[in-house]
Amino acid sequence: MQVIKAKTAGFCFGVDRAVRLTYRLAAEGRRVATLGPLIHNDQCVADLAAKGVVTAGSVGSIPPGYEVVIRSHGVPAAVYDELAALGSPVHDATCPFVAKIHKIAREAQAAGAVLLVAGDSAHPEVQGIVGHTSGEVFVFADLAELCGWNGPKKPDSSIFAVAQTTFQVTKWLECTKFLKKAYTNAKVFDTICSATWARQQEAEDLSQKCDLMVVIGGHHSSNTQKLVAVAAKHTRAVSVETAADLPPEWFAGVRTVGVTAGASTPSSIIEEVLSSMNEEIRDDMSFEEMIDASLKPVFGGKVVKGIVTSVQPNEIQVDIGTKHTGFVKLSELTDDPTARTEDLVKVGDELDLVVEKVNDQDGIAYLSRRKLEARKGMEEVSKAAEDGTVMEGPVVEANKGGVVVLVKGVKVFVPRSQATMRRDEDYTQLVKKDVRLVITECAGRKIVGSINKVTAAENAVKREEFWANVEEGKTYTGVVKSLTSYGAFVDVGGVDGLCHISELSWNRIKHPSEVVSVGDTIEVYVRGLDREAQKVSLGYKKAEDNPWEKLRTEYPIGSTFTAPVVSITKFGAFVRILPGVDGLVHISEISNERVEKVSDALKVGDEVKVKLLDVDFDKKRISLSMKALLADEPAGEDDGEDEE
Repeated sequence: MQVIKAKTAGFCFGVDRAVRLTYRLAAEGRRVATLGPLIHNDQCVADLAAKGVVTAGSVGSIPPGYEVVIRSHGVPAAVYDELAALGSPVHDATCPFVAKIHKIAREAQAAGAVLLVAGDSAHPEVQGIVGHTSGEVFVFADLAELCGWNGPKKPDSSIFAVAQTTFQVTKWLECTKFLKKAYTNAKVFDTICSATWARQQEAEDLSQKCDLMVVIGGHHSSNTQKLVAVAAKHTRAVSVETAADLPPEWFAGVRTVGVTAGASTPSSIIEEVLSSMNEEIRDDMSFEEMIDASLKPVFGGKVVKGIVTSVQPNEIQVDIGTKHTGFVKLSELTDDPTARTEDLVKVGDELDLVVEKVNDQDGIAYLSRRKLEARKGMEEVSKAAEDGTVMEGPVVEANKGGVVVLVKGVKVFVPRSQATMRRDEDYTQLVKKDVRLVITECAGRKIVGSINKVTAAENAVKREEFWANVEEGKTYTGVVKSLTSYGAFVDVGGVDGLCHISELSWNRIKHPSEVVSVGDTIEVYVRGLDREAQKVSLGYKKAEDNPWEKLRTEYPIGSTFTAPVVSITKFGAFVRILPGVDGLVHISEISNERVEKVSDALKVGDEVKVKLLDVDFDKKRISLSMKALLADEPAGEDDGEDEE
């Protein structure tokens, strides 16, 4: 028979702290009373009693002169008042996770909110939580009880929802899903202890591999019974308090046994149960060694592995295999300010992290993935600086001196002169773009790179290929690199060709910016080559877009049309036929009557009906007439049909 023991079995952080505190006080010879059984384990309570520790059922039953230990379950606010009146020294061993729920309960009262508590109403932890608010409270054991709730007594009251730290995770997820749909004003707090979640998750995973699951813990322990329920979904599951509860018939025909333990189970009892199975444990470590390993020191700079147990908008919670609860802020998960935690990780993911700060008193470790990646990235960057490896990364910032590129989580400064190939090129346009660069200096925190060196090398290859294959008339897709008053320089593959302003548009333009902008991707063709000087002349405007050709095909001599007056001269008015093509209505062709002054008959913006008299395509001159249409009109009609 193979026995597989769970790594998360045994004391949780809160219970472990309370037990260690009480044993220490007893060892120092102090007279100690615990307010209620210290933990849900009769053997541990009996052992403490043998050392003189008294279990008091209430404040009134505490013997005079005894110091009081508040167990990890916590107590109602009224009990703190009673203890203060008693005047005895108090050692508060309330679990930090439970104390957090007490704080939420007080906040619910202050906000006038209803407090919903998922848990066992008879459990001391739940009673303690309820005792920290005087407002409306509803305790429910499962989704069915929650669905049966009639809602707040005051319909407009807000809702604060919490769960007992040992509440079954799957049940809580069902309840929170219902709450969010039924009560849009409900604030749901993630209060299930990460150790509880990890223990339940491992029990479920382990139960799927085993013929039998043995859960060690008190029969009246909520935590233990939840482990039994979780495991029983997949295999036969039983609970024992001690090795004496193990009947041999349980193991008949069993090939694989999984063993876990509740949060209140001492390691000595776990060892006793394992030994009684009389089988070799698969792992090399004894259970005691494993418990010790779970208490291994955690310190700043240490690299750990964490299992994601909870994902919140601004942070995630991870289990790092110790009695500390790990937290990773969103800013320590990624450098991307627009990223969301739910897009980066999910519950159950394993992450490599580095410890930033530890709070042993509260059992909390603050961790960072970003800094660990930066540490690893720094090694790669240092190596790249030595061997000249080309690296890649996004430009995350631009300043007066240059740009900052994030390479493997390391910020590399690229001076302005090394950011772009042309001095007049706007280097700030690189922000949010991925670039290739080499590391030119790596000394401590001073890390400098060059984009230009990579660009220049790549352009040299492109130029060689360009000149080997270029020919007049060939079309290229290029990027506008800069603009001048006389044209646009376009990169057509490592070579900047000039597209003169006259080649940008068939219309008359005053500046290239009227047609293109820096960074635009455009299609150009080669108009001319100077291989010796390595200069390229480019064209952008297309022959098929030539308005004069359009005039030739679409406007035959004698055709009539309506067009706007665009300018007035002493000798006539110019009318816009097509964009870039204007025709002249001579003063003598305006009317049958003598026109002394063009501006007396026409003004800019007038829509006039004209007839095409003549076109000189070589000189690009067009003659139009308004008078000819007047002569063509039938007598007695002001607006007859045109005659062809």
